[in-house]
Amino acid sequence: MDPLKKILIANRGEIAVRVIRACRELNIATVAVYSECDRTALHVRLADEAYPIGPSAPRESYLRIDRIVDVLKRSGADAVHPGYGFLAENAAFAAAVRDAGAIFIGPTPAAIETMGSKTAAREAARRAGVPVVPGTDGPLAGSDRQIESAAQALGYPLLVKAVAGGGGKGMRTVTDPADLVDAIRAARSEAGSAFGDASVYIERRLLRPRHIEVQLLGDAHGTVLPFVERECSIQRRHQKVVEETPSPVVSPALRRDVASAAAAVAKTVDYTSAGTIEFLLDEDGRFYFLEMNTRLQVEHPITEMVTGVDLVRWQIRIARSERLDLDPARLVSPSGHAIECRIYAEDPDNGFLPSPGRILDLRVPSGPGIRDDGGATAELDVPIFYDPLISKLVTWAEDRPLAIARMRRALDEYLVTGIKTTIPFFRWLLAQPEFVGGRFHTTYLDDVLKARNGRPFVEPTPRVEEIAAIAAALQMTMSPSGQPAEIGDARRWRAQARAEAVR
Repeated sequence: MDPLKKILIANRGEIAVRVIRACRELNIATVAVYSECDRTALHVRLADEAYPIGPSAPRESYLRIDRIVDVLKRSGADAVHPGYGFLAENAAFAAAVRDAGAIFIGPTPAAIETMGSKTAAREAARRAGVPVVPGTDGPLAGSDRQIESAAQALGYPLLVKAVAGGGGKGMRTVTDPADLVDAIRAARSEAGSAFGDASVYIERRLLRPRHIEVQLLGDAHGTVLPFVERECSIQRRHQKVVEETPSPVVSPALRRDVASAAAAVAKTVDYTSAGTIEFLLDEDGRFYFLEMNTRLQVEHPITEMVTGVDLVRWQIRIARSERLDLDPARLVSPSGHAIECRIYAEDPDNGFLPSPGRILDLRVPSGPGIRDDGGATAELDVPIFYDPLISKLVTWAEDRPLAIARMRRALDEYLVTGIKTTIPFFRWLLAQPEFVGGRFHTTYLDDVLKARNGRPFVEPTPRVEEIAAIAAALQMTMSPSGQPAEIGDARRWRAQARAEAVR
């Protein structure tokens, strides 16, 4: 196959920036698409070409298959990289790209459709001989009484889960049979709104499990290679917050078993490109297939850090029909330890509500073992329309304690002003004994946040109060124009210097 010369990135933010950088290293031209509010975004600035695709609302821009395919044709791009989110796991989009004569950098539409349905994916896992969490075989149907009977047979507590999509949407926990019908109704409503598919199913909820996932790559020649596992148990409301690799509780023998199971599931659907198989690990060390993400993961950088493999680069190489020539043993033998914190424009002291607005100043950390995959810059806005992820902060070190220490140092160096971020929350979390000791599970974070009862993550200190008092005094000395009230030049310069020091 001829080398790809131009790739359209059907996404925005930090993942679009990540793909553009990989393309640049491969000497491949890039095409960005953008909504109205993203006109001056970083991914637009970095791409070789950029095309508008509609209003700010995702359903009128980044989720419009017709508009993206139109740009594909007008730009003359050879391929489309979907990133993650938006249309990345949309089989119709993958098919539309292929119908337009371009390459979809991802799995086949058939694989996306099969593994994008949680019930169909569970069946694929069964065919591969991989255990699944006990649950219903398909979407819930029938009368309320029939559904209640099926739930009783599975045993409580239960999870009501959307058949399509992910990210914790369309999911409800049920501990009391009296709440089942209402939970199903709420989950169906949320799933229909988020994914256009209101189908749900139920499965038994494991108590205090860990969330373990396996990155894999598959080529068009039948090779599927699994990587070392990622630990993703630090979650808030079913959404990942911190990821690390390797898991502090997975032994080499368990690593081999989980990796083999992941590869077996992928092979049942002839999987190609990058994908991730997710498992739940119970307190007895037994693992169960959970679902598959048929795309690149948000947390892919930590796998890259411990294996030295550029996953985006390999996605592009696989799309060019190249063979995977990586050493399988190397992929499950991590070098050191890596941790990722997702830096969001959210206010952790106000229930983690989004904090959109203009970033006034942005200073990212650096130094040994630090990587920041960001998509924001100073003097640009964080829009209200999309996921408020600013960047993915990653640290690598020879072992887990040093990786944690580096992350703490990096968080202390990270500066974002103008909006609220989750940086103070991460500074608190990484100091918790349970995190340091690796003693956590998928509900650990929700439990400790509930116990905190809304206490702020940035506790007032004498130093903070002193700075606030100085700032208030300076404000009183300023004229309405914002300049120092004194007339003398020397006093004016001194006042300005003090104001700058406080800032």
